[in-house]
Amino acid sequence: MPRNPAPDEDDDLDDLDDLPDTHPPEPVYYAEQALLGALLLEPHRLADVTGIEPGSFSNYARGALFAAIRALPAPDPVQHAKDTTWLNAVLATAREHARGLTASYLHTLIQVCPWPRHASAYARMIETEHARRTLRAHAERLALTARDITLLQPLSATLAAADALTRCVDDLAARFPPHPGSLPRTPAPPPKDTHDGNDEEALDEERLLLATATAHPAEAEQMRWLTVHDFTHPLHAGLWQCLTSLTRRGAPVDPVTLLWEAQQRGLLTTGIEPAHLLDLLSGTAGSPQYWGERILQRAVLRTAQDACHRIKAFTEDPATTPYQFVVGSRRALAELSAVRTRWNRASTPAPTTSPPGTRASAPPRAGPPRTTAPSASRISR
Repeated sequence: MPRNPAPDEDDDLDDLDDLPDTHPPEPVYYAEQALLGALLLEPHRLADVTGIEPGSFSNYARGALFAAIRALPAPDPVQHAKDTTWLNAVLATAREHARGLTASYLHTLIQVCPWPRHASAYARMIETEHARRTLRAHAERLALTARDITLLQPLSATLAAADALTRCVDDLAARFPPHPGSLPRTPAPPPKDTHDGNDEEALDEERLLLATATAHPAEAEQMRWLTVHDFTHPLHAGLWQCLTSLTRRGAPVDPVTLLWEAQQRGLLTTGIEPAHLLDLLSGTAGSPQYWGERILQRAVLRTAQDACHRIKAFTEDPATTPYQFVVGSRRALAELSAVRTRWNRASTPAPTTSPPGTRASAPPRAGPPRTTAPSASRISR
């Protein structure tokens, strides 16, 4: 029967795995030890282990040991029970990449394995936690890209990172089939503040959009790809809703009519004076299309960060199963996909339609050659 390791053996494991005293090991730590112990004790169990690679382990040394076990041919079971020749070969191969490995560490792994026949179950646990770490890493990379103000093309880089995250989610969905109760139970994290270090710049762009759209309502009426959710300030979102409502009703649009519409919708609350709104709507510059695209681009980056915030919450909940955080991730990415679709509509030039050409009349068809002169009666007619 397997036995619990002695205190000094526990120290040996902790020293090799470099575990900080303030961070207790997670369950996958013991699953990795159990799997390695099972494979060291009964190497033929490797045939039951699927879905993991050396990089699936949370510790580099354990991954190197797993790679060495896979690299060497399995020994004869009878001979393996008599000597440590194969174990010595595994240790020598693994130490080429992890010099801290020792023979006592391998012995301790064997001792802490509950049942070698459960190797496939241990491997599935490791695969699950690796999927969780991989998804979290992709989400963090997307969030960092969306916040990076040093990028020359932040939107292109963000969308490329979003594509990588989507491929990761699709891969996990193929590896972890659905099952009942697949909706994540993790509470939705509170929304992050939409204002960032460039908040004043975003507000200026929204003011300029409202002013130029009021001056050019015909252009604003074509900007249906911009919604109130793309604005960072509630007042600006309300004014945009007022403006689009006027244009779609065919009503006159100017600063005064927009001010009246804002009053009807309850936007003139305490602290918002009519004169202030008239001043806001008077400073025009550029075109509505330009400022609308700027606002929508910020909305794409902001939605990407919000999606990452939700996905990280799923992966950080240990009670969430792989398929549950796959479902939750797809829902979060669906919102990013929706605003991305609107961005594609805004940034793609409208197809130019050439005016219908006038169809030239066909030349008269030539008749049969005349062999006689026309009669006088026909000429008189």
